[in-house]
Amino acid sequence: MKGRILFIDDDQAGREVALFNLRKAGYEVTQSSDGLEGLSLFSPEKVDLVITDVKMPGISGIEVLRRIKKQAPGFPVLVITAFGNVEMAVEAMKAGAYDFIGKPFHRDQLLLSVERAFDRCRLEAEVRSLRIRAKGVEREIVGTSPPMKRVLEIADRVAGTDATILITGESGTGKEVIARRIHVRSQRAEGPFVAVNCAAIPGELLESELFGHAKGAFTGAVKERLGKFRQAQGGTLFLDEIGEIPLPLQAKLLRVLQEKVVDAVGGDTPVPIDVRIVAATNKDPQERIRAGAFREDLFYRLNVVGIHVPPLRERPEDIPSLVEHFVRELAEARDVVVPSHVMLEFGRRPWPGNVRELKNACERLVILCRGTEASLEDLPTPPAKSWQGALPSFGGGGDLPALPPEGLSLIDLEKQVIEMVLRLKRWNITQAAAYLRVPRHILVYRIEKYGLRRDA
Repeated sequence: MKGRILFIDDDQAGREVALFNLRKAGYEVTQSSDGLEGLSLFSPEKVDLVITDVKMPGISGIEVLRRIKKQAPGFPVLVITAFGNVEMAVEAMKAGAYDFIGKPFHRDQLLLSVERAFDRCRLEAEVRSLRIRAKGVEREIVGTSPPMKRVLEIADRVAGTDATILITGESGTGKEVIARRIHVRSQRAEGPFVAVNCAAIPGELLESELFGHAKGAFTGAVKERLGKFRQAQGGTLFLDEIGEIPLPLQAKLLRVLQEKVVDAVGGDTPVPIDVRIVAATNKDPQERIRAGAFREDLFYRLNVVGIHVPPLRERPEDIPSLVEHFVRELAEARDVVVPSHVMLEFGRRPWPGNVRELKNACERLVILCRGTEASLEDLPTPPAKSWQGALPSFGGGGDLPALPPEGLSLIDLEKQVIEMVLRLKRWNITQAAAYLRVPRHILVYRIEKYGLRRDA
């Protein structure tokens, strides 16, 4: 298939001839007999080119062109008409048409215009891709497990919209990497990507950092500061650790999201902004709301599309490919091989720090590896209870995990296993009981016995 075309024309005979020629040339073509129906079939994700007649019942091809350009400014549209004249051609080109073809047109003329439109689109896409890569925004994502495939599918589907997105997940799972992917696949990719760690900035400075301040607004404000919102104009603002923003500032952030204007500290006039917001948190937003630390109305404003990035322990099948990627990246010119028994140890560990911790372990391995083959001694020493990471292998016919030489408490072990499974199943007691293969009431009794709480 050479490309996907939406062909809109009320002339059935002419449409059928054009469709025959386009399909014979290798294009996939969807047809429509009027403008409104054609617009209902249009989607930049499903169509690569639109060809529309000008004079049609309902709305004209010029109006179809304008609406498509409003939805997708850079999308290519060819305009055709049997009523062509210079004025209409000029109007179509001013409205953003790629080319104008008068009826009746020859088969070769149609195919040449279509081929040129696709060539131009490919060239523009390559130039755009090079510009984006030159900015160094995107980070490679390694992961083929079903949970990660689902995350990437959602991210790619919403990237083309301007919807506000809230990314949740534990520390080190790659929330910023997902935000960057959304940015580079959006219409704003050539605009700036501005990241702010809201937890790293003191509350009294965060307002000025986000919204800017006027000269003389406070002691030390010797010049005007734009703030992150205005720095991200035309692009994406990534608000990491959004749950750490103080409550008074949350109200101001809510107004910015609603009104699309920024009030700088000490400023007199609100400044309009055009920014796409992607926020992230490693805390449970609902728990923060119940604790009175986060505004519910702000949560719903941010969570237009929610994306949860699973922890590494829920996608262990990604560990080998991540290890290979990090070792290859960190070793640079060296050839460092990770043998199967070392890779097995990688898979046994729980990685509470997720991908970030795994990358650090790979960096240590590359630094300490003396030859071309890594060894277990090159890995970080597992923390005191990291042997828990091998617990899922019980009952699988393999060897028991390495036990601590100083001994262990069976009661503590049971409590720790229950805690691990409850976190894994997000405190769904029914699913946790099924995982542990015990009746639900027995698990409830154990939870009460050990005083386990979700917020513990």
